Amino acid sequence: MDLQGKVIAVVPPRNGVSARGEWVAQDFVIETHDTFPRKMVFSVFGADRLQRFNIQLGQEVMVSFDIDAHEYNGRWFNSIRAFDVRPFDPTQQPVQPQAYMAQPAGQQPPFAQQAPFPNSAPAPFPNSAPAPFPNNAPAPAAPQAAAPQPAAPAPTPADAPAAGDSTDDLPF
Repeated sequence: MDLQGKVIAVVPPRNGVSARGEWVAQDFVIETHDTFPRKMVFSVFGADRLQRFNIQLGQEVMVSFDIDAHEYNGRWFNSIRAFDVRPFDPTQQPVQPQAYMAQPAGQQPPFAQQAPFPNSAPAPFPNSAPAPFPNNAPAPAAPQAAAPQPAAPAPTPADAPAAGDSTDDLPF
């Protein structure tokens, strides 16, 4: 998942030693530029990533992250870990792929210049019956509605099964 925003807080790094060696992690908070701004705290794990991303307070960034959850003492906690953080310029327009850009008059984009399956015709399914309504044949008229049936009489208490005596096998 990706989220773009401005870094509004940098939390001091945490570090420790595990069976695999020393580790370091740092949390950052970004705020989006939506009509109703949202904030998200995310973690960057590893000294190499912290150095490579070089996240600064006030910087506009695009954060790619994974969301996970873990349980501790009967409570659940979310974990948002960034795997890529890139500087982002909000004044820059997004780049559109070349094939989808507008073409000059009289030209078609490359994907529209050929048929999707050249030199192929749809093959009928083996052992299949002909279509019930061949192309350009009118569909048959809808059948006329039958005359309405009289309503069934309402059940009486004499018709109701005795307690514990049921016609179905449902437990309720």
